[in-house]
Amino acid sequence: MNWQGTVRPLVAAITALGLTASVAHAQDYPSRPITLLVPFTAGGPNDVAARLYAEGLRRHLGQNAVIENRPGASGVPGTEAALQAEPDGYTLLLGGIAPLVLIPAAQKVRYDVEKDFVPLGLLWRSPQVLSVNPKLGIRTIDEFVAYAKANPGKLTVESAGLGTVTHLANELFKREAGIEFNHVPYRSTANSLTDLLGGHIDSIFGDAALTKPHVLSGALNALAVTSPMRSPLLPDLKTTAELGYPKVQTEVWYGVLAPARAPAAVIARLKAMTETVQNDPVFKDSLAKYGIVLGQAGAQAFANFIRAEYERWTPIVRAVKMN
Repeated sequence: MNWQGTVRPLVAAITALGLTASVAHAQDYPSRPITLLVPFTAGGPNDVAARLYAEGLRRHLGQNAVIENRPGASGVPGTEAALQAEPDGYTLLLGGIAPLVLIPAAQKVRYDVEKDFVPLGLLWRSPQVLSVNPKLGIRTIDEFVAYAKANPGKLTVESAGLGTVTHLANELFKREAGIEFNHVPYRSTANSLTDLLGGHIDSIFGDAALTKPHVLSGALNALAVTSPMRSPLLPDLKTTAELGYPKVQTEVWYGVLAPARAPAAVIARLKAMTETVQNDPVFKDSLAKYGIVLGQAGAQAFANFIRAEYERWTPIVRAVKMN
């Protein structure tokens, strides 16, 4: 009996059935609400990015996206949780620079970003503003550096947690300015901003959109913005490069990813609908209110962005203190 001749048609038939089922699944997708897992504390720019994406999905799909916060350890446990969910395309991840780039560059994690996740699209990118409590009497970055040198280790500067981009901003500034201050890690920028306004800490590198109203009201003194170009939110505020610290450039970003084990046809659908949201004028106008322009839309652009960020940050992470 020709077993080989019998098996090959059988394998082909099974494969065809699997592909047919996958396509049918994609055509029905999404037939129920999608969970967007956010591995960060509620209340910051990640919440805004998640909400705007969820609203875009509802507009274009008529299907809700449920936002689920799983904060802790710079987003690593929540990122791991996204891989433990059923890989059916109904659990997506709002990934950020810390768990996708900074932490993997510094230590071993239980996921491989390139192998375990499929980037769908970039949703948010914004620079940080170095701000101080007015009680210090510091109004310029030169005054900040002079005070830190005259009082080594006295100033307290927050971060959103160990291994976050705000932490890296602290370390880069220390190194480039040749100063020392006390790093105070929080669970989020939103939490630390409250303490800064209350005078419990001296300074933060905070998201431009979060700090803008407090700068304009006089509750905070803004010293510099960490982007290559000035922020449209605070156009009179000089960049760190303009002020003599060109290597102190940091940016908070978030994007949506799917577990790589999800059906290929569903991933294709997710890529297409995410790009639709990115190109939605309502989504773009909402981002513009926070001074954000994403640039090129699409899954491949986000994949290239993550790769470039990893290559840029890895030598920096390995050269500074991460604890």
